[in-house]
Amino acid sequence: MSPTAPAFQLRAVVVPIYLPTLLFSAGESALIPVLPAIASRLGADLSVAGLVASMLVVGILIGDIPGGWIVSRIGERLSMLWSSLLALLGIGISIVAPNPGVLGLGILAIGLATSVFALARHAFLTTFVPLPHRARALSTLGGMFRAGAVLGPLLTAALMSVTHDPATAFWLTAAFTLGASLVLIFMPDPEKSFGQVRTHLVKVSPHRTLRETAGEEEALDEVRGIFKTITRNFSVLIRVGTAAGLVVALRTGRTVLLPLWAVSIGVSSADTALVLGLASAIDFALFFWSGQVMDRFGRLAAIVPSMLGMAIPLVILAFTHDGPSAAVWFVVTALVMGFGNGLGSGINLTLASDLAPPKNPAPFLGAFRFMTDAFGAAAPLMVSGVIGLATISAAAATLGVLGFVGVGMMLRWVPRYISRS
Repeated sequence: MSPTAPAFQLRAVVVPIYLPTLLFSAGESALIPVLPAIASRLGADLSVAGLVASMLVVGILIGDIPGGWIVSRIGERLSMLWSSLLALLGIGISIVAPNPGVLGLGILAIGLATSVFALARHAFLTTFVPLPHRARALSTLGGMFRAGAVLGPLLTAALMSVTHDPATAFWLTAAFTLGASLVLIFMPDPEKSFGQVRTHLVKVSPHRTLRETAGEEEALDEVRGIFKTITRNFSVLIRVGTAAGLVVALRTGRTVLLPLWAVSIGVSSADTALVLGLASAIDFALFFWSGQVMDRFGRLAAIVPSMLGMAIPLVILAFTHDGPSAAVWFVVTALVMGFGNGLGSGINLTLASDLAPPKNPAPFLGAFRFMTDAFGAAAPLMVSGVIGLATISAAAATLGVLGFVGVGMMLRWVPRYISRS
């Protein structure tokens, strides 16, 4: 910022960052509870429905690779805008999808858009928010994402109670995404709102030079040489990175497994969305306290209870599918897992920051995120595969056991690599 720029105030990023994040997150989250039901209506069995739902996180993983390059070339604001438009295209494909395969392509496009949007909004904060305010700004950004995860499913539940058609959730998602797009189109020029930012020239071809901001540079650094960075930091990434990946596997696995479970035991789409919305509300209520626990009592004080709070309910759930109280166990499991996930808010961002080289953290952060996102994409695919080969109960048990493996790895490796564990 220039010396004459006004003092930064956090409310200055409410419209350009927090409002689009809330809207985009709510739109994405509105779909999650009903995707298996929509796929089932198009003729998918339980395994294929899980595969379709998995395309969201697969798209996020794929988008991690070109995302930094895109942000560095067209800027943070345009990246968020084009991501919103890609999401709208994916929604349109999904609405007219005649079969589960085309539906999966639409969901994949939404996942790609989600990845680039997330990277761009992070880069925007890096560019325009001064360092002394950045941690609070990022924490609030996480809160907006979680608020969207509450708002989306609850509004889906309300909509389903009127229409009784899970596919109408796509129109809700479209409305939220269009709202985010309009905010990005009509928001003021960031440099007029925040003051001139430091940039430097980057030669991208013999005849073309771009002016790159700090956020754009960081976004590109995070994805430049991902696999070289993984090789260079293989020891820590294969240990702590794998353990962190299992945290993400629990999170993404549950977002696919629980809606599939609801379909398999006959819970309506409206009730499923309501239950998952309430679980997200519990998660949202706890996100602030997770950081307090990690800072005061060490990383493991939040990590271990969080992972156990997701793994134990999954193993118990595996034995309840055909019982007389299957629906009750589904509700209890979803709420307890929301509590467990909330206890672990910010775990992986904190671990990555603890482990990253202080002088040049971006490449390590990008490699760490890519690795954990790979686990996140693999978990729903594993759930779908186990359902196809065995049963949904076996899938729940398998995911729960992976959670226990993750707890063991955290207890073994985090104290070795992080002093404040």
